[in-house]
Amino acid sequence: MGMIYYVIAFAAGLGITLQTTLNSQLARGLGGDPVTAALFSFTAGAFSLAIYSLLRGGLMTSLAAIPSQPAWSLAGGIIGACALFSYVVLAPKIGFSDLLGLAIVGQLLSSQMIDHFGLLGTVRRPVSLLRLGGMVVMLIGLAVMLFGDRLSARFLQ
Repeated sequence: MGMIYYVIAFAAGLGITLQTTLNSQLARGLGGDPVTAALFSFTAGAFSLAIYSLLRGGLMTSLAAIPSQPAWSLAGGIIGACALFSYVVLAPKIGFSDLLGLAIVGQLLSSQMIDHFGLLGTVRRPVSLLRLGGMVVMLIGLAVMLFGDRLSARFLQ
């Protein structure tokens, strides 16, 4: 059963790429307005989640518990909105591959820190040297992806 979680995680990554592409097209269709595109995208997502929450049940219980939560626990929505907005703005400027390569490496670095130190109330999962080595390989891969064409063009002239 554990393998299905890896498949779902992979599919979520595919979804992020598709979401970024669609949101960029939406911004272009809105006259190049990334703020409004992000707003409509988040609104559609919030509406979908609201319907699912209503169908699933327990929404009122969860809503009643919101005031007792620390304010910082709602920061995920703000961070998500900023990330979505930056994707919509940056995708046409630096390209989808570079944007998502940098975003994925940022996610991996921050997740390694969160896991290693058990930050924000997560389970502490110490990072091994082998995992750090994997991160170095990924960083090298990102550097090749970002700068490889320019470097090869410079040396092959």
